[in-house]
Amino acid sequence: MIRRQFLSLALSTCFVMAGGLNGASAQMADSIDEPVTISFYNYNLASAGLGREATLELIAAFEEANPMVTVEPIAVPSNEVLSRVQADMVAGQDVGVAQLVFRDLIYAAEQLGAQPLEDVAGEELAAHAEGFVPNGLALGEVNGKTYGLAYVFSTPVMFINRDLFREAGLDPDQPPRTWEEVKQAGIAIAENTGKHGFFPGAYGPIDGTFVYQSIVMSNGGKVREGNRLTFADQDQADAVAMLRDLMDSGAHARIDVAAHMDTFQSGNLGMFLFTSAVLSRFEQAAEGNFELGLAAMPSFGDKPTAPTNSGSAIFMFSEDPAKQRASWELMKFLTSNEAYTTITSKIGYLPLRPEAIESERYLKGWLEENPKFQANIEQLDRLTANVAFPGPNYRQVENMMKEAVTEAVFGDGDPYEVLRTAQETAQPLMPAGH
Repeated sequence: MIRRQFLSLALSTCFVMAGGLNGASAQMADSIDEPVTISFYNYNLASAGLGREATLELIAAFEEANPMVTVEPIAVPSNEVLSRVQADMVAGQDVGVAQLVFRDLIYAAEQLGAQPLEDVAGEELAAHAEGFVPNGLALGEVNGKTYGLAYVFSTPVMFINRDLFREAGLDPDQPPRTWEEVKQAGIAIAENTGKHGFFPGAYGPIDGTFVYQSIVMSNGGKVREGNRLTFADQDQADAVAMLRDLMDSGAHARIDVAAHMDTFQSGNLGMFLFTSAVLSRFEQAAEGNFELGLAAMPSFGDKPTAPTNSGSAIFMFSEDPAKQRASWELMKFLTSNEAYTTITSKIGYLPLRPEAIESERYLKGWLEENPKFQANIEQLDRLTANVAFPGPNYRQVENMMKEAVTEAVFGDGDPYEVLRTAQETAQPLMPAGH
């Protein structure tokens, strides 16, 4: 692990010193006239079960429809894709398409040589964008150009153990709508069942930054403004102090931050705020053990929630005209109505094309049979972009923020002071004048 982190840092430094890999590339080919092979770096392939199976199904369907194109699937965990892409590019390999999480967006655009789709695909991008959710495509833009095409993502939803609700004397058909109601329900579950009340997937080794940012933004805060860090400002710190209050009251589970999903799957947690991408996994775990429910994320009183996106976009890196055409065709296919029918029904991510939701040909029937998924879809209207950090130290800054939030909630110190100290320490790592 240490060697891998060192390699990542060394490569990152190398790219920055070289000014990144952005450069002019030849015009994308108009058509595919000869057999071509492109690579596809994908973290769903690295997961066990339905995520991998559904992605392989999509690749097979694309190759059948595009017999001149062979897709080489490269399975890499989400937190290692960027490093793998960097390493392979330095080794001289052509990277076709890569699925990257949104926190890598600015780095991929400014330092890694991701292709701006307006320059590569031109009017074809505009035509493909028709029918996308209005605020979906904007998530992949940097300085007005689209580097990441929104692919698979979700918003934070509240998973409910309906059996624990009943055992605690609560009505599972009336799940908490506000953080104050979460506190009351969490205490009731802990005191009446001996199980854990509530936990947000906002901490730990599995990336939960989107959950943390959703909570902060729902209270009117934001983790940065330009190159100035703001995660210790009043609204943001108040949101973290709310989580600390849940912890001190007993409503918030004090468990290993790496064990939150296992705790919920085993039936020992009443409420879990996390991505709907784990819905199929939880449904399998709950079958025969407890009744699973789903609700929208809670709000701060009457303030509307600001659910941010988890998940990823797909980026084109190849500068070869024929491979760019093959990559673009793959990107279009993966973000089509047909693809989202598979992605939503078999993995649990949001369909980013409303037609896929409304049409009998695609997801309408499936959604009628799975009404709990509506909680996730209804939050699309308030989707707020997960804020990525700029500069070569972006992951270090993000980690310092995440560690401070964890300490503020789980520790004994003043949460406001913990966040303020971390922010002052991290600020010098941000680029000047961004």
